[in-house]
Amino acid sequence: MAGKPAYKRILLKLSGESLAGTKKYGISATILRQYASEIKTVADLGVQVGLVIGGGNIFRGISEAAKEMDRVSADYMGMLATLINSLALQNALENIGLYTRVQTAIPVERIAEPFIRRRAIRHLEKGRIVIFAAGTGNPYFTTDTAAVLRAIEIEAEVILKGTRVEGVYSADPEKYPDARFLKELNYLQVVKEGLRVMDPTAITLSMDNQLPIIVFNMSRAGNLKKVVLGQAIGTKVRG
Repeated sequence: MAGKPAYKRILLKLSGESLAGTKKYGISATILRQYASEIKTVADLGVQVGLVIGGGNIFRGISEAAKEMDRVSADYMGMLATLINSLALQNALENIGLYTRVQTAIPVERIAEPFIRRRAIRHLEKGRIVIFAAGTGNPYFTTDTAAVLRAIEIEAEVILKGTRVEGVYSADPEKYPDARFLKELNYLQVVKEGLRVMDPTAITLSMDNQLPIIVFNMSRAGNLKKVVLGQAIGTKVRG
């Protein structure tokens, strides 16, 4: 699959749930290796890659206990879950020869760098994969919003949201087989129709900064590379 990348710098957003594979929660070594391999194909093209990953696969295992907690405490637990996933993905990437850095919005100096915008950009320019952990460091904000914020800060050209389905549908395709696939959308459509792309705060932030979003199936081998090469994969959201 030859070609010139359509983007120089991307922000890849992955869900934590996807790391669990076929299990309800936890981390699948198979999925880690698969994702690392997909990311390497893009890095080998010279594309600079920032990553944000959710924490649902870890947090789901303690969600019953979290119901008894206040929202702020639960959100901080979720941020720590994203840090666990980030370290797991870092290890998988380094096992196949990629250089990485984990930057976190919550200080944990022994295992990750603090998020510093200029340092993150410098790492990217040196060809390192930068994984942004712990969301924004604040409760009440999702990892979707964190992904958009980090993408803007590092001046990424696009957000690529990897999911388990082909893109955005008129309804959940896993529940409604007759749901329509939507090839292209604008930000206002997403907000008005309540489509499951990203949360409203993330979409509004993307719209204000004219940051395009591409939602695609990350579990299908080769899809990430196809998207980066500019092929018509998934659903594109833009102004």
